[in-house]
Amino acid sequence: MTRRAYGVTLSVLLTVCGVGGCGTVAERRDDVRDTAAEFERALTERAYDRMCAVLAPATVEELEQTADGPCAKALSEESLRPGGAVRRTDVYGNQARAVLSSDTLFLSRFTSGWKVVAAGCEPRPQEPYQCRIKGG
Repeated sequence: MTRRAYGVTLSVLLTVCGVGGCGTVAERRDDVRDTAAEFERALTERAYDRMCAVLAPATVEELEQTADGPCAKALSEESLRPGGAVRRTDVYGNQARAVLSSDTLFLSRFTSGWKVVAAGCEPRPQEPYQCRIKGG
């Protein structure tokens, strides 16, 4: 490989790693599964502060604006039910979906890790999911 070809290849790899999170697909799926499970454990335990810590910043902001109060208080008023075990995860670059027994979560990857951007989501035929909790 020539020096120029090596430089181009390295540049492309660095760009892909920067955009795609540079972990194997399996590692990213595991990270998404862990974040979804953490969110569900907190929901089951009604640990709303822990749930807020796993939510994306825009989702926290939307909850707080809608409830005119802190995130934990807003979540306690949502009466969101636990979705159960994670059955499947789909990862598309920095976006992901975690399908649970009775819920679907959507996540995005931030510098601090995967965060839940939408929860309490139900599929609708030929339309986008309808989510009870989502960012603006």
